[in-house]
Amino acid sequence: MSVATPLALSFGAPLGLLALLAIPLALLGLYAARRRRTAYAVRFPAAGTLALAAGVVSPWRRLLPAALALAAIAALALALAKPQRTIAVPVEGASVVLVTDHSGSMSATDVEPDRLSAAETAAETFLDKLPKQTRVGVVAYSDGPDGTLPPTTDRDRVRGTIEAQTAAGATATGEALQVAIDTLAPGGDKSKAKASAIILLSDGKTTTGRDPVGVARIAKRLGIPIYTVALGTEDATIPNPVSPLSPPIAVPPDPETLKQIAQVSGGRAFTSDDAGELRGIYSSLGSKLATKHEQREITPGFAGAGLVLLIVAGLLSLPRLGRLP
Repeated sequence: MSVATPLALSFGAPLGLLALLAIPLALLGLYAARRRRTAYAVRFPAAGTLALAAGVVSPWRRLLPAALALAAIAALALALAKPQRTIAVPVEGASVVLVTDHSGSMSATDVEPDRLSAAETAAETFLDKLPKQTRVGVVAYSDGPDGTLPPTTDRDRVRGTIEAQTAAGATATGEALQVAIDTLAPGGDKSKAKASAIILLSDGKTTTGRDPVGVARIAKRLGIPIYTVALGTEDATIPNPVSPLSPPIAVPPDPETLKQIAQVSGGRAFTSDDAGELRGIYSSLGSKLATKHEQREITPGFAGAGLVLLIVAGLLSLPRLGRLP
C-alpha cells in the first residue's frame, strides 16, 4: 500500500471562493436584526428574573447556531472552489542504484569516524526514507565494480552489500557507473529505465577505467539522472601504504568532476565534509527520488462538513428558539 504525504492545498475553481462573501453579508444581517429588536425592547427591572423563570436561552446558546451556520457557509463555499490537495505518492516501479566508492581514500578520517563508515550510515538513512516498494540496487567499486546487487525490495540484502565494503584500491568511477546503467537499462533499452536514478558517492578523482563524464552522457540518453555526492575535505590525507615513515598521501575530493557528471546526466550535485550533512543529503534524496506529486480533489469532504454543520445549526436553533439562525 502506498502512503501519500500531504504537501499543499489549491483550488480547481478559485472563483467559487467568491461565495465566502456571503459570510460578511450574513453577519451584517444578524447585526441589523439584533439592532432592530433592541430598538423595540421594553426596559423592565425584573427582566432577568422573568427570563430565568421562563427558561430563556442564554446569549451564547443563541449565538452558537449562528456561528455553526456561518462555518457551514464557509465550508460549502470552499467546496464550490473544488479544493485539491497536492500529495507526494510513491512512483510505481521506481528503481535506484547506489554507486559507492570504497577506494583506499575512503579510509580518511576527515569525516568522522571515517569516510566509508559515514557513507554506510548515510545509506541506511537513505533506505529508511524510501518507500518500501522502491527497488534499490548497489554497485560498490574501487579498482573496478566488485560488489553488485540488482535492484530489489529486500532491504536486508542491500544493507549487507553496503556493509561488506572495505577501503582499498583505486577509483574506477566510470566503470561502476556503466554497470549501474546496464543494470537499470539492460541492452540500452530506455523503456526499462523508466523511473530510475543513480546516486554516486565518491571522494576522489577517477584513477582508472573509462571517463565517467562520457558514461554520464549515456545515462542522459537513457533518461537516467545521476545524483552525485562529493565526500571529504581538501586537506584530507591517508597514511602512505608503502611505508609508515613516508609522507601521508593527500586525498582531496573531486567535486568538479562529480558536478559535471550530475549536470551532463540531468541530476544534481552535492558536496559534504560532515557526516551529519551527508545523512541529511541522503535523507532528502530518499524522500524525493521515488515519489511524484499528484493533485487529489477533496471537494466531498468540504461539502459533507458544510452540510453537517448546517444540520447541527438547525437542530440547535429549532427546539429552544423556534427558528433558524
